[in-house]
Amino acid sequence: MSESIPEKPAATAASANEFLTFTLGKEEYGLDIIKVQEIRGYDAVTTLANMPDFIKGVINLRGIIVPIIDMRIKFHLSHAEYNELTVVIILNVAHRVIGMVVDGVSDVITLQADQIKPAPEFGSTLDTKYVTGIGTLDGRMLILVDIEKLMTSSDMDLVAKATV
Repeated sequence: MSESIPEKPAATAASANEFLTFTLGKEEYGLDIIKVQEIRGYDAVTTLANMPDFIKGVINLRGIIVPIIDMRIKFHLSHAEYNELTVVIILNVAHRVIGMVVDGVSDVITLQADQIKPAPEFGSTLDTKYVTGIGTLDGRMLILVDIEKLMTSSDMDLVAKATV
């Protein structure tokens, strides 16, 4: 006879969200863990002609051609140095597989609704229309990114055209 595993109460499940945290420079960001397919080390990419500078190229991931986007360049941060800590987060966004290069991945955290504050309404290097809020956890502040909205935005639409 099999036992059923008790489910979390609906109120807890609805008010808590899990985020993969990653770093770009000195800032720490978070994105919805549901969008993450896998995390891999940075490897050589095949460059494509006439692409924006933030599109590093493409890789072949088990038969799927995956565009690789350097988030430091996309967010107009300082020049990226690729080293053994540089990683690519493979995302499944809007039925597309996309890779994003980040300086490092920290961990997976759970934030309750009261730990997420609204995004500030001032100019920054990251357009706030892609920021869902600021998460706070143990003195850390995380910029929570709506990765689906960012990756499907009109300026990123080039990614879809480059791989079709």
